[in-house]
Amino acid sequence: MLLWLTHPTGVRVTELALLEVADVLYPSGAIKPEVYLRADITKGCRPRNAYLTHPLCLAALDAWITVRLRRRRGLSGSDEYRGLRPSSKLVTTHKGHAFELTFKYRELAGGPEVYRDCDSLQQTISMLYREAGNELGSSRSDRRSLAAKVLAATGDVETVQTILGHSCLDHSKPYLTVDQATIRHAFEVALA
Repeated sequence: MLLWLTHPTGVRVTELALLEVADVLYPSGAIKPEVYLRADITKGCRPRNAYLTHPLCLAALDAWITVRLRRRRGLSGSDEYRGLRPSSKLVTTHKGHAFELTFKYRELAGGPEVYRDCDSLQQTISMLYREAGNELGSSRSDRRSLAAKVLAATGDVETVQTILGHSCLDHSKPYLTVDQATIRHAFEVALA
């Protein structure tokens, strides 16, 4: 479920750790096709939308909710939100707790910046990739893959920037890799 939520949505690990049940489910229990990532959970406090439209993403999310209900994690005692507490974190540890965030510091041109990060969830996602045989897989490679696919499909760098939640185009550039088939096609179109 973790891989299917990060890969087709471009959601950052820390954003995923902060998502609540009510962010992805309607009170009826139906999965929201469009998830609003609130400013308080996004990097740089830049809200945006993520879309839960991929069938395997939806199936994985349904399966995860079934697991939580079976393990009796975050139950509300109500029928709304499929019986889960709407304010409980969507993604939990194997013990049913929210993933902890750590505060980190970095130096930027404008001065020091403090930010939150969810190292334990990042490590979990990287471990899942290794177990699947992808030694280099990570949530960042998910975002990079999504960016490349969107760029190839639309040719629109600004769309990639918006999906990734970047404030300026320079932040999106490291995610933009163009595969050889796309480059070859560009040459064929340009020289036709």
